[in-house]
Amino acid sequence: MKIRLKPINPKRISDQVFDQLRELIFRGDFQPGQKIMTERELAKALNVSRNSVREAINKLVTLRFLEQRQGQGTFVRSMDEAVRIPLATVMETQDASLIDLMEMRMGIECNAASLAALRANADDLEAIEKAIVEMDTDTRSGGLGTEGDLSFHMAIASATKNPLQIYIMKNVSDFLHVGIRENLLHLYQDPDNIVEILRQHQAIYRAIRSGDAEAAYTTMRNHINYVIRFFKNFE
Repeated sequence: MKIRLKPINPKRISDQVFDQLRELIFRGDFQPGQKIMTERELAKALNVSRNSVREAINKLVTLRFLEQRQGQGTFVRSMDEAVRIPLATVMETQDASLIDLMEMRMGIECNAASLAALRANADDLEAIEKAIVEMDTDTRSGGLGTEGDLSFHMAIASATKNPLQIYIMKNVSDFLHVGIRENLLHLYQDPDNIVEILRQHQAIYRAIRSGDAEAAYTTMRNHINYVIRFFKNFE
């Protein structure tokens, strides 16, 4: 039996610097508006190269934890500013995987499906069903059904009638679009997966239409777990 092992990648020095600086910001040791130490000072204090410090700072700037002011230095941003960054950028800078994305979706979308089963009206059900038809039509013509898939999940969020749930889904829509497209690109290399994914979406829709919150939660969880299992085997 062939055993598949993955190489162990030691954590880069710059990532360790990033983690330590971010923790100082989270703990409040670095206050909003405060100027932090220079690259040279940090490199000396941490006993690392200036390049490692520079990489860590650049990542923190990208994630809006820090800002660099010309001729003045590097300063800590307020946490309000830090959390406004699109999740797609976070995924890229944090080396997050598609499995990380699916785990995040598990928490958000299972709850959304459950609430949708309790609150969806006729217009919501029509939008969800229309998205499934769009997926089916697109995949039959050789497409990936990405837009229909995204519309399906957004329609479920809308059906929750929860403004925060809808807000979260709208703000991760660009992130979700990339994730769904990547998922389908790999999944649909096997035509059987096209049929299975469509069947899963239909099962979620039926549970929501019947008003069965538990079944809606379970079918959404089964759908996301199916994709997670696929990618764990794919790696």
